[in-house]
Amino acid sequence: MSLEKNLPRVVARHEELAAIMSRGGGGSDDFARMSKEYADLTPVVEAIQALDKIKSDLTEATDILADPDADAEMRELAEAEVQELREKVPVLEREVQIMLLPKDEADEKNAILEIRAGTGGDEAALFAANLFRMYQRYAENRRWKLEIMQASETGIGGFKEIIASVSGKGVFARLKFESGVHRVQRVPATESSGRIHTSAATVAVMPEAEEVDINVDPNDLRIDVFRASGPGGQSVNTTDSAVRITHLPTGIVVSQQDEKSQHKNKAKAMRVLRARLYEHERQQLDAERAAQRKSQVGSGDRSERIRTYNFPQGRVTDHRINLTLHKLDRVLDGDLDGMVDALSAEEQAELLAEMAQ
Repeated sequence: MSLEKNLPRVVARHEELAAIMSRGGGGSDDFARMSKEYADLTPVVEAIQALDKIKSDLTEATDILADPDADAEMRELAEAEVQELREKVPVLEREVQIMLLPKDEADEKNAILEIRAGTGGDEAALFAANLFRMYQRYAENRRWKLEIMQASETGIGGFKEIIASVSGKGVFARLKFESGVHRVQRVPATESSGRIHTSAATVAVMPEAEEVDINVDPNDLRIDVFRASGPGGQSVNTTDSAVRITHLPTGIVVSQQDEKSQHKNKAKAMRVLRARLYEHERQQLDAERAAQRKSQVGSGDRSERIRTYNFPQGRVTDHRINLTLHKLDRVLDGDLDGMVDALSAEEQAELLAEMAQ
């Protein structure tokens, strides 16, 4: 990526937006869009100006060193300044490059989190519950709001499936790397011989779509209502309050029965359906772009084994970036920032490499 070509364009666009808004140009929708673009560009322009200032100072200091008439004290000061500024330039250039990377429009969205027990029976369901508590604590640490939308419990503290909405600042940007197969290696509480078992759970993280993001044609939906039932077939209530929505073009099916009201169940099911349809569209676009990409970081491929939690060794390994952390207890207690930061940095490196080609 050529910074020399891109930076003047960014500054010029920032100035253009300032001029248009000062004249009160455009309608209310246009003004709101331009205000957001201007606000997004402002920190980039400030970083560019800081970079320009350092480069200018570096030129002045280099000129002093090249001046045969400069006195010894001035040359000594200039020499120290040149060394300091030369170290700062590549750091600031990288910061600006990262700021100019294409943004994932879904990063600032809330998310729908789905966890399902995979291979391993009851142990897999217990691991799914461990993962849910891990994300619950991570949400608490970041002051996000987590709301359980649907849960299918096993009766011994595990989950066959649990779906939750997570809302707050930058939720999807932080959670999107969690999509995939999570594997656990440990001795189950029910194992008398002390043998280590391997189980798995699948995590899916989807940006929560608003109605403006995804247009669902009512004619594409088949909505069935039925009587909700609890574990063992016990009736939860005596009315047809449970809702099943089928999106006919894609075959995506969403069921919701946790609420006693049919209206509330339908509203929750539509939230999940929109998120799945939005993610379906994003995956189709990603698949087209992924033909050029070698990295699997952030691909959201749910068939991919992304992480192993090894209890005997107290370690967590993310296989996409070969990162191992020997702090399993802390990770399961919601200390995910180290892992997420490393995955985010790897994604940035891949994008920078792509733009440099």
